[in-house]
Amino acid sequence: MILQVNNVTKHFGGIKAVNGVSFNVNDREIVGIIGPNGAGKTTVFNLISGAFPVTSGSVVFQGEEITNQKANLICKKGIGRTFQIVKPFGSISVLENVMVGSYNWTSRPREAREYALEILEKVDLVHRKDDVAKSLTIADKKRLEVAKALATKPKLLLLDEVMAGLNPSEVSEIIPVIGNLVNDGISLVIIEHIMAVIMELSHKVVVIHHGEKITEGSPQEVTSDPKVIEAYLGEAVTSA
Repeated sequence: MILQVNNVTKHFGGIKAVNGVSFNVNDREIVGIIGPNGAGKTTVFNLISGAFPVTSGSVVFQGEEITNQKANLICKKGIGRTFQIVKPFGSISVLENVMVGSYNWTSRPREAREYALEILEKVDLVHRKDDVAKSLTIADKKRLEVAKALATKPKLLLLDEVMAGLNPSEVSEIIPVIGNLVNDGISLVIIEHIMAVIMELSHKVVVIHHGEKITEGSPQEVTSDPKVIEAYLGEAVTSA
């Protein structure tokens, strides 16, 4: 087991954004997190990655409690993440963007460059390596976001809606890129609203509603759960 999220809670004043959420991630496992907008999914990522302090509960990574450690230290331990809104360093090249992530583990520019090129090959973006990042399409900016996170050499990667804003053909092209990461020994937690992505990639799905976990199981179990259908999936699933 690589990650244990134990009864984590996050208060913002009197608001419980996350309330007692628990789940585990095994080695080379892909865990999907779904739920309505505002359910607390990204807040859970922020608690795991150290962006927000945990009000109560604990986060354990590779047997070590990392609750409320600084985000840069958590990244160095092996947790990488992407963000919903992609914000590349727009005025520098795609390659240089990815090299920034490589400096998480090396101070040698040549080594950072070589590894960044490997990552760009992996996400099928090496042909744009010399282009200024702000010139990329949305789909390629999403790939760059993944590449930047991968360059940090994560053992666990948190992907926050990397398919959002993509058309169906772009989604179908990036699904195998994400799925193949487990072959490199990386475990994944993915937040995604596109159910076809969750169904194809996830070994296990956690459903969050109003900041609380309402169920957990295989994609098939979760999508047939009446609580999930009522809270999130709605008639689109029941009539499919």
